[in-house]
Amino acid sequence: MSTPLHPTRRHTALPKAQILIEALPWLTRHNGATVVIKFGGNAMVDDELKAAFAQDVVFLRQAGLRPVVVHGGGPQISAQLERLGLESEFKAGLRVTTPETMDVVRMVLAGQVQRELVNLLNQHGPLAVGMTGEDAHIMAATKRYANVDGELVDIGRVGEIDSIETGAIRALLDDGRIPVISSIARSADEAGDGSDGTGVYNVNADTAAAALAAALGAETLMVLTDVEGLYADWPDSDEVISELTATELEKLLPDLASGMVPKMEGCLHAVRNGVRTARVLDGRVQHSILLEIFTDEGIGTMVVPDKREGEPTP
Repeated sequence: MSTPLHPTRRHTALPKAQILIEALPWLTRHNGATVVIKFGGNAMVDDELKAAFAQDVVFLRQAGLRPVVVHGGGPQISAQLERLGLESEFKAGLRVTTPETMDVVRMVLAGQVQRELVNLLNQHGPLAVGMTGEDAHIMAATKRYANVDGELVDIGRVGEIDSIETGAIRALLDDGRIPVISSIARSADEAGDGSDGTGVYNVNADTAAAALAAALGAETLMVLTDVEGLYADWPDSDEVISELTATELEKLLPDLASGMVPKMEGCLHAVRNGVRTARVLDGRVQHSILLEIFTDEGIGTMVVPDKREGEPTP
């Protein structure tokens, strides 16, 4: 004869069931979908947030989604440059990347940040595989110049994505793996093997994630940052815009803070190139990815394509 549940146990279990039921329609909707996640901000340097991020990504994979992680590593690169006595210089929000700096960028991104993230994900099973944009010619880039007061300025080994080859990433996804991609690209406009700092480019991770999401035909691009989302009237208001269209975002771009520009430009590029939604999330909130994608309320800001007459809202 079975023993009935103690009232306290029944009470504590019920909210868990309610949470799972709320997630059910979203689990059904996103099953099999490719999701590109840009990993950055405080989530990259806080141990608890890093662990929570890894749990979220593995949860997505186990729930039937196909997550791809793209990362940069600005704080870690700056710290390593300082240890080596090299200067960190930025122009128009972009890191000036000399050949010596490029060596450090590659070492930190592929040898430190990526390895740590892959190891965190693989604590939950043999899932994650680390790559750079150089591997299998995934990302090719051309030289990018910084716009400083209307003048184009040479900032060294900084690139703009020219093309993406998705074959290696799709093969990993089909094998049930989680690709973790460092935002370094081979050069599409010059020769070189990277051994002397030529032939490779440092690419903004927001830009790289957006380009990859579009190339993969991802359902969603998710960008983790250090704010709650896109503010309606910053700094006069802390009201977060929950949703806006591509055209509405384009109108706001000229007035955004410099740190938000590449993130929102990436979102705009994504939704105008086949990605159903692009979302900017507060990476300082544990499990922000799950809160955004598997709850009715969501958090952060979602960008959607301009709605055509007769089309349903994404």
